[in-house]
Order: sequence, then C-alpha cells, then structure tokens
Amino acid sequence: MPELSYLAAVRESYDTVASAYFERVKPPAELDPLSRGMLDVFAETVRADGLGPVADLGCGPGKVTAYLAARGVSAFGIDLSPAMTGLARDAHPGLGFGVGSMTSLPIGNGVLGGVLAYYSTHHTPPELLPVVFGEFHRTLAPGGHLMLAGHVGTGQHLRPTQAYGGHPVSYASYLLPPDRLAGLLKRAGFVLTARLVEEPREGAERTFATFLARRPERP
Repeated sequence: MPELSYLAAVRESYDTVASAYFERVKPPAELDPLSRGMLDVFAETVRADGLGPVADLGCGPGKVTAYLAARGVSAFGIDLSPAMTGLARDAHPGLGFGVGSMTSLPIGNGVLGGVLAYYSTHHTPPELLPVVFGEFHRTLAPGGHLMLAGHVGTGQHLRPTQAYGGHPVSYASYLLPPDRLAGLLKRAGFVLTARLVEEPREGAERTFATFLARRPERP
C-alpha cells in the first residue's frame, strides 16, 4: 500500500515524544484492576487456544508486550515509530520488535493466535479503519482473538500540538462512538465476544472502551 500522509505525522510525533512517553506511561502492572483484568483475560484466552503468537500492534516501548510475555504468551511488537521500537528492544531484549504500519502489516496470512491493538488505532482516520481491521483479520488464524482498546467519544476530531510534557506533535486523534467501532469490526469479519465501556476516571475527561473479538473458524 502506498505511504499514507497521516502515517508520517504519527511516526514523526512518536519519534519526538518517545523518551517522555516511556517515562510517563505506566506499565500494565500499575494500571487499574479493570484494565489489567481485560489484558489478563485476553492473555489467558490466546494462551489456552495456542493458535499462534500475539502481535502487539502499536506496541510503543513494549511495556504491554512484555506484560503478555510474562503471562506465558508468545508475543512480539510492531510500531510505526523507529524510536519507540528502539526503546522496546533496549528495555526487553528477549522479545522481538519491528517497525511497521497497521495498514500493511509485515505478517503472513492466518499466522497469529492473537492481535492486540492497545490504545493504538485512534490516530487512524475513520475512513481507513476498514483497512486496518482488515489487516487484523487477514493475519489472524481462524479462531484467533483480537483485543482492541482505546479512547472513544462522539466523533470528536482532535488536533493537539503538544503532548507528553510539552513536546510538539502533529498527529490527529479520532474519538468514535463504541457502536461505530463495533460495527466496523463486524464488517471486517469479526465476531464480537465482549465489550466494556469505562466512564472517565476522576480527573479525566475521556471515555475508554475495550472490545474482545475473534475471527470465525469458518468463513
């Protein structure tokens, strides 16, 4: 797929904030029990089915990838930002990390037991989410599992100029309604198995949603 213009802004922005992101973003072990619990359910499910490794897509510095690996999951990470993947390799030398885009994954057809997209798809323009979700579906083995988690809203289009301690960024964020995301996943061929919508926590403004889904074993 030809280079998409928004990807350059996302890559450059996360290269810029990578070190600050690593310092500021909590590892999963320090998250609230509900967020940890959803990751644990996903890890247990893919480990029990044993259909293949898990790709942590938009893995950043690899903290969530390492959390899955510590729970017996064969996991590797892919991120658009070379700076982020460099931090991930340094912090977790026993795991595999590579640079790549969710719009055209460097992964074969049907080889994954799980796909994790943890707060990593909200920079994708809504009209391109079918491409991304199609890649998730393509790379999963029949019966494989998807966990999609992230910010949701009522269709807001945000254009921040600074993030993670005041570093300049040029990406956009799209906060879609949970029902719209669920519909896009179904149209991509997924069967939804669970949906959790969390109201904004104290001192926060954003709503979060987690979707668990699977690729059917038969078309």
